[in-house]
Amino acid sequence: MSTESRDGVRAQKEGTGGERPYPFTPVQALDLHTLYQQARKNEPLCPVRMPYGDPGLLVTRYEDVRTVFTDPRFRRSVPEGTDQPRVTPELMPMGLMEMDPPDHTRIRRLIAGSFTAQRAERMRPSTERLADSLLDAMVAAGPPADLVRDFAVPFPIGVICDLLGVPYQDRHRFHQWVTEVNQLAGGDSAPARLQSLGELLAYMGGLIQARRADPADDLISELVVAHDQDDRLSEDELVFLCMLLLIAGYETTANEIANFAYVLFTHPDQLALLKARPELLPDAVEELLRFTPLTVCAAYPRYATTDVELGGGTVPAGSPVLTSTNAANRDPGIFDGPDLLDLTRSTGRQHLAFGHGPHHCVGASLARMELQVALGALLARLPDLRLAGSPDSVDWKTGLLFRGPEKLSVAW
Repeated sequence: MSTESRDGVRAQKEGTGGERPYPFTPVQALDLHTLYQQARKNEPLCPVRMPYGDPGLLVTRYEDVRTVFTDPRFRRSVPEGTDQPRVTPELMPMGLMEMDPPDHTRIRRLIAGSFTAQRAERMRPSTERLADSLLDAMVAAGPPADLVRDFAVPFPIGVICDLLGVPYQDRHRFHQWVTEVNQLAGGDSAPARLQSLGELLAYMGGLIQARRADPADDLISELVVAHDQDDRLSEDELVFLCMLLLIAGYETTANEIANFAYVLFTHPDQLALLKARPELLPDAVEELLRFTPLTVCAAYPRYATTDVELGGGTVPAGSPVLTSTNAANRDPGIFDGPDLLDLTRSTGRQHLAFGHGPHHCVGASLARMELQVALGALLARLPDLRLAGSPDSVDWKTGLLFRGPEKLSVAW
């Protein structure tokens, strides 16, 4: 579990209404704060207060998180007159992520066919070629290399650009915008975040207009048709959906590639096992998804539409509920030795890293394929790949929703 000290745990004072301040801090590297373990054991409906908005209830047990994901009594839309708990001063519109059926179902159906497991497998050969080309360049330049800059970021960007029809040469522009949009509260981040969101939306709007004038064989063109000919999307829905697909299509995968590499470097026995038994790769990816906490905190609450019995208590109607998949994936009631990385774990695929229920990540199959290709290529092409420094020397991103190394210096 986390290496946070007991003093660090005691430092989490209760809020003005008896809630714990949230996110739990400090967060170091990929540690999971011990307060999650305490909440899961002793306070399954843990009152928390985020930096902005109303207090909420944090759910940490596996079965409770699954229930909130699937029970129709929990809704994503924010009730009128309430202030959503959040980590930013302003509410960030997230389109599909904050919708409920039937609108959510309508829009999800438009893109589901582009993210099937069969479609992902058809993309595997081209994805493998992209990985090889990036590693060719990395090897040619010689060690040390920055695995984040040279591989983890450009690899999933190339995949999602090809699928959506976003020009790859614009990757540095939209990567900067996405980084700003994912900033948490603090300092003067709000103006930059809103400006970046506006520029990203304008950029996607420009691509949509270009596809109207000159359609192509890509997902943006398909969605333009869904709007213009079939009237299944409003203009705002079209722009927000394209933006969300771009962000979700590479940002999380880029962080996970670097995170997974770091986890394997710091678990040399498991790295050696995977090298000796490459057939374990699919299960290894599932176990790494379970084990690695990607987000800094739970976000995007669901609201109880009526009183709901959960976790041995009652969620009052109208209450926002925050679900920690990081904590749920370490639930000892589901996973034996949950704080141990075990690439042979038979229950690894039960993880909730991609969510569950109606909002299960639509791109899960694509992400799985990309992660398998990325790790497989790194192990096959660079079997002696290792950290160029000590694990303690790795600089981690701060102030962002997603965790990951700022830079991961590697040698071979």
